[in-house]
Amino acid sequence: MRLNKTASVAAAAFSACLAVSGCSSSSGAKNGGKGASLVGVDYPRSDSDFWNAYVRYVPQQAGPLGVDLKTTNSQNDIAKLQSNVQTLVAQGVKGVVIAPQDTAAVFPTLQQLESKKIPVVSVDTRPDKGKVYMVVRADNKAYGEKACKYIGDSLKGVGNVVMFEGDLGSINGRDRSEAFAGCMKQNYPSMKVFAEPTKWDPQTAVGQLQTVLAGNKVHAIYMEASIYLPSTVQVLQQKGLLKKHGEAGHIVIVSNDGVPSEYKAIKDGVMDATLSQPADLYAKYALSYLKDAIAGKTYQPGKTDHDSTIIDIGNGNLEDQLPAPIVTADGSYPGSLKVDDKSLWGNQIG
Repeated sequence: MRLNKTASVAAAAFSACLAVSGCSSSSGAKNGGKGASLVGVDYPRSDSDFWNAYVRYVPQQAGPLGVDLKTTNSQNDIAKLQSNVQTLVAQGVKGVVIAPQDTAAVFPTLQQLESKKIPVVSVDTRPDKGKVYMVVRADNKAYGEKACKYIGDSLKGVGNVVMFEGDLGSINGRDRSEAFAGCMKQNYPSMKVFAEPTKWDPQTAVGQLQTVLAGNKVHAIYMEASIYLPSTVQVLQQKGLLKKHGEAGHIVIVSNDGVPSEYKAIKDGVMDATLSQPADLYAKYALSYLKDAIAGKTYQPGKTDHDSTIIDIGNGNLEDQLPAPIVTADGSYPGSLKVDDKSLWGNQIG
């Protein structure tokens, strides 16, 4: 998604070689051997806690699945993604996992792969058009709805909330923004939402937050990604508005991702909740579905054996909507997990 200066040292070190745009690496699966399927994975970027975790999980999941990897990193550049995919194909991969940040511009690449009968699994984002075997992503509309309900319930339906919208050219940004705004309008009509487009840029978000604060009292902030947290906390602190959970004047803050820095902020009382985007399951099921695609297995819409639902998204494409639980300090909010729950991937990566 984006830029985060608080990326964990361990994850960043693991993905250091990927920081070079378009670099390619090979990782032999532990159980791969002679009969293993060679697959390509293009990492979309390595500048956030979330994506660094995903980069770390992919080779960990490849071994048990018996696949060999060729990897590249497109660094949020659609031209690099196109070039990287061509490189992977030239290296003989039988399938490709991508996470296109520009969901419209990836169409020509999908066309080329389809013409070569190379299956594609898309992670985190859903291409606007083109053929993929499976989209592996969480229900991003649920992100917006859960964040809305937590904030609305916490403020008893009264107050002003700033929403840092992601890139509205991305399906993730649109889903989260539309769901949050729709939920607020339907369930908490007395609340005013300041929808601020940011294109996943923290500095843009900070500027817009300062503008809103100049003329309005803010009672809550919904951040569509964890990248906004450090700069948001800094602004609130500078203005004397950073009050801890339970203190008078506390601004309710809800985020999306489920990275360690968010969990620390929740424990410190600075932040209230986040939605855990499953970086570990993204890696696991992206590779699993790609292996199935190569083997010729087919799927139908419906419930899965891993607590998710496959839906038909049109054009013959399917999407596995993985669960993304809300995380709070004590887990007392309905449906939430406690911030120190060991099952959360954000508590497993160090």
